[in-house]
Amino acid sequence: MCSHLFYDLDSCSRLWIMSFSKVVLFFLLERIIRHGPVFTQEPSDSVFPLSTEDNKIFINCKAKGSPAPHYKWKFNGKDLDIDMDFNYSLVEGNLLINDPQATKHGGVYQCIATNAFGTTLSREAKVEFAYLQNFSSKARSPVLVREGQAVVLLCGPPPHFGEIRYSWIFNGRPSIVVGDNRRFVSQRTGNLYIAKVETSDVGNYTCVVRNVMTNTTVYSSPTPVVLRRDAVMEEYEPKIEVQFEKMLHVAKGSSVRLECFALGNPVPSISWKRADGSPFPGKMKINHSNGVLEIPYFRPEDSGLYECVAENSKGRNVEHLQWSQTLYDANMAIESDLHWECKANGKPQPVYRWLKNGQPLVSQDRICVDGGGLTISNISLMDSGMYQCLAENDNGVIYASAELKVVASPPDFSKKTVKKTTLIQRGGEAIIECRPHASPRASYSWRRGNEFLKDSKRRTISEDGTLRIANVTKSDAGRYTCVARNPFGTSSSSGTLVVKEPTKITVPPLSMDATVGESIVLPCEVSKDSTLHPIFKWFFNGKLIDFTRHDHFGMIGGGSSGDLMIRNVQLKHSGKYVCMVHTAVDSVSAAADLIVRGPPGAPVGVLVGDVTDRTAQLSWGPGPDNHSPVTLYIVQARTPFSIGWQAVKTVPDSVPGQMIHTTAVNLNPWVDYEFRVVAINNVGVGEPSVPSKPVRTKAADPEVAPANVSGGGGSRGELVIVWEPVPEELQNGEKFGYVVAFRPLGTTTWKQSVLASVDASRYIYKNDTFPPLTQFEVKVGVYNEIGEGPFSPVVIVYSADEEPSVAPPRVWARTLSASEIEVFWKPVHQSGSKGQITGYEVYKHHKWREGKKEALTSHCILRVVKKIRVTETSVNITGLKGSTLYLISVRAHNSAGTGPSSVPISITTKKPPPSQPPGNIEWNLTNSKVFLNWEHVKAMDNESEVTGYKVVYRQNWHRGSSEVETNRTSVELQLPSEEDLLVQIKALSDGGDGSSSSPIRIPKMSSKASCELIKSGAH
Repeated sequence: MCSHLFYDLDSCSRLWIMSFSKVVLFFLLERIIRHGPVFTQEPSDSVFPLSTEDNKIFINCKAKGSPAPHYKWKFNGKDLDIDMDFNYSLVEGNLLINDPQATKHGGVYQCIATNAFGTTLSREAKVEFAYLQNFSSKARSPVLVREGQAVVLLCGPPPHFGEIRYSWIFNGRPSIVVGDNRRFVSQRTGNLYIAKVETSDVGNYTCVVRNVMTNTTVYSSPTPVVLRRDAVMEEYEPKIEVQFEKMLHVAKGSSVRLECFALGNPVPSISWKRADGSPFPGKMKINHSNGVLEIPYFRPEDSGLYECVAENSKGRNVEHLQWSQTLYDANMAIESDLHWECKANGKPQPVYRWLKNGQPLVSQDRICVDGGGLTISNISLMDSGMYQCLAENDNGVIYASAELKVVASPPDFSKKTVKKTTLIQRGGEAIIECRPHASPRASYSWRRGNEFLKDSKRRTISEDGTLRIANVTKSDAGRYTCVARNPFGTSSSSGTLVVKEPTKITVPPLSMDATVGESIVLPCEVSKDSTLHPIFKWFFNGKLIDFTRHDHFGMIGGGSSGDLMIRNVQLKHSGKYVCMVHTAVDSVSAAADLIVRGPPGAPVGVLVGDVTDRTAQLSWGPGPDNHSPVTLYIVQARTPFSIGWQAVKTVPDSVPGQMIHTTAVNLNPWVDYEFRVVAINNVGVGEPSVPSKPVRTKAADPEVAPANVSGGGGSRGELVIVWEPVPEELQNGEKFGYVVAFRPLGTTTWKQSVLASVDASRYIYKNDTFPPLTQFEVKVGVYNEIGEGPFSPVVIVYSADEEPSVAPPRVWARTLSASEIEVFWKPVHQSGSKGQITGYEVYKHHKWREGKKEALTSHCILRVVKKIRVTETSVNITGLKGSTLYLISVRAHNSAGTGPSSVPISITTKKPPPSQPPGNIEWNLTNSKVFLNWEHVKAMDNESEVTGYKVVYRQNWHRGSSEVETNRTSVELQLPSEEDLLVQIKALSDGGDGSSSSPIRIPKMSSKASCELIKSGAH
């Protein structure tokens, strides 16, 4: 009718209505885009410490809106005049309180956000301030106790707010009372509990209170504990003095702390348990001699009844009455049955009563009350209400409450309809659920199209409404409807059954063998319904393969195949592989075993049996053969003297794979050996076994004589014999030493000397009666505590020579520079001197003057070693000082020493070269040449005259340099085209080369001529 009425209006009215509709639409769009305040951050209950560094606190408030809202605040229900109170200020919407005071600023705050579209109020937030006042200074009365009696010392904390912690001090700081099974400090009451007083407890006790938030600490006046001597307290049963709350409501994820402590004589023991007998989870902690039970990260499964048990030899006490099984609200369908059970633990055993809506409930008709159990049969709407279970004993009464709601409604598919489409493979079982909400429970029927279905061999309808069709065929496809009925109505819901061809694996993976390092492919190919997309998954030993995390595995193929490639196969890849294929209607799988052959594993348990000086009996256990039989074992050994592990000779030479014992031979006596075994198969060489424990072969006679026996030299009358020591691994036993034997050539009697030192390598025999250079036959033998070993081959060694007896007849010298001279001498004729002359020693003496006296300093020897031929009769001496007088002498020498000195000669070195480098160096670059000139260097009076100049140059980054000498103050050089040129100039003189100028860098050849002046003469 509304439509007809609209079209009967005149055109003017229609125009007015259309205009009005546009205005309304515009207004609605504006309301969508522009909106009133919505809080994004609201104030919350907070506790602040009064003393902070900046002495400010923030209370948060933020709202979004368009236009942007402005803010006001209420304090304890009244508008807060921020402009008139300097303590308050607004920062955006947040309230800032400067210099807060607990009495003035503690209270309830509320944020108000307003814009053109309206006003919104935030939640109310309670703001409190943490503080801790001082204890009263009033003295505390002494506490008189008997030995064996219990005592409770009251803390009586001063006024405070915020979390506080308690501790007690005994007889002054820093003696803190540590809790144990006899003493306990409660963090609930702050009191100190002593279960049984001992004489050592007498003294002064001070309660210490610390505010966690403000970190302030205060101390009470001492409480004296005085022991009465009139009697000793008799034994009595435990009394639980520190108890926990009867019911705790705990937020998920929070921590719970329960305290329990008992007084008694003897000292009671505390234990905890759960009333249902279930064990404590590992996260729970029991501290302070079992007096505290902590449950971190509270979870629903942690809820229940917890008991604290205190007992000693006089009795046992359990914490008070608590629920072990409580009630929960119930929403029940009409005509259904309800059973509630409540259980409480306590001593004595509690009795139970039931209430409905505050009135006693007794058994009648459909209601059965049996102790803590309540059963209501065939529930009706009249049974709705509040129910309570009461448990009562001498310790008191506890209540458990729950609400019963009775629901009566017709079937309703709005929350759970029949599945719109059910896919099933041909030959499978189709299951279509029908789960409407109905109270009481509905009865069900199914129809296909308009045909109602009856149970048959393939089709069944269960009591819960589920339709099952077994061995589905293509003809079963179609639309199915579930009809649900109860006394309050009827409802239906429909869905479609779609039948697909089943998926089959046509090319399954096959079990196979592989060798380490190979790459293989396990096939998996399927036939499927053309409308389905298969998903391939591979499992290895029951675990899904993640191809993104395993480099060895990869899936290849596509469409109807999902082959598994395993690259670089390793031993760890042996096992069962399953290819699983999923489609929207079914899943199929096929499995195969992969056996990977590889080098054998390490043998195990290498043991060393009988050991001789040369052999060791070895045995071991076989390691895994990795699917390829072991063909050979190799035995390796290591000693402190070997470089790594070395193969050892065995008997038999080749140890076959079926043998797990052998004998190691050709070992060195008296050496520590470790042995290991390596297995070999047709694939390769395996890992070595763990080494055996070190063993030492038995000692034996030495078998190796010293090598390289020789000698000679020494002082007159000495026979010097040297040799290479026998290595430790060849000494064959302890107390090793050397036997040195020698005799003059042509004689028959050996003279021997024993050296009891393993490190000996030199022996000197002194006898002044031997002529110089007497020939001796020499040999060196060895021995140890077992016996003597062999001697080395006999060698000829000469005794020491005699020093030369004649000095060189003539010595002369010439000066080469300020730092170098050359010395010459005539050789000593061998016929005129004793001893063989093997070389000369040249001595220089630095002579200086002081007044008229002369002295000798800087005694320095330049030795010409005996390797210089005696025909060499000159030497250069360098490193001398300029303008200095030196005395030179020469002596002949040989292995026995030096002969007499020649007559000293004197020689003076030339003046030092100029110390001033060339200065005012200029260079000019033209084409490929550079022209340099510099100022003439003038030598000082004590310096040699300048005879010319040396120009040293090299290309940048090159090590080698070139030189040009000139007697002029200029030079022309060829400039390289590739690199810069580095140049230095020095003066030349008879005294040698002078100081060099600073390096000059000349850039590589350029088209632009340039000139640079370097001031290098001033230092």
